[in-house]
Amino acid sequence: MAEKYIKENANDVVHYLEYNAERPHLIIPEYGRHLQKLIDQATLIPDREERNKAARYIIQVMGSLNPHLRDVPDFQHKLWDQIFIMSDFRLDVDSPYPIPSRDVINLKPERLAYPQKNPKYRFYGNNIKYMIDVANSWEEGEMKSALVKVIANHMKKSYLSWNKDTVTDTVIFEHLYELSGGKLNLLQSSEELLNTTDLMRTNKKMSNKSPVQNGKPKSKNGKKNFQKNNNNQK
Repeated sequence: MAEKYIKENANDVVHYLEYNAERPHLIIPEYGRHLQKLIDQATLIPDREERNKAARYIIQVMGSLNPHLRDVPDFQHKLWDQIFIMSDFRLDVDSPYPIPSRDVINLKPERLAYPQKNPKYRFYGNNIKYMIDVANSWEEGEMKSALVKVIANHMKKSYLSWNKDTVTDTVIFEHLYELSGGKLNLLQSSEELLNTTDLMRTNKKMSNKSPVQNGKPKSKNGKKNFQKNNNNQK
């Protein structure tokens, strides 16, 4: 005869509930709690052959969770590295790839050097300074003269982008002379830069260019502009 069901005490049930705050920290949360428990159980298997079999099974499960990455080069290598990381490097199995070490995983990358420059004329940007340095390194000739003229025109265009006013070629030549350390001198030259009006018109076109979709312009908020239908007109 089947035993009669005994109602459990609600306080006892709540006492044995498992909360995330009381659980161990997940090293790679993307794989979830169940896979982490599988790896923890695999580390406790005493037989090495059974432990290797369990590790290969876990690798298959990890691969099935990311099917879109199976064609990525070294995907299996990545999975084996992750299984050792998730086991906190306690899993002792035969891996087809070099086993990573804790020191390599915790190794911090070298700090990247960020160019801390405070140019006097910020509206020109750093690229202009690089172009001027390149022009200084070139030998005198037609190529260098053409490059210097391109730099001067670009400086004038950048000046007008931030300062909505006219600017004379002499001001640009003075700035070029100063930024080049006195090596690029166009102050006594008869060269003429592009017209201010043309440059301002070009800057305005670049800044006010509206996106076009299906041959019809769109407004700035992404909605189609309303067009009145005149089909009812006689």
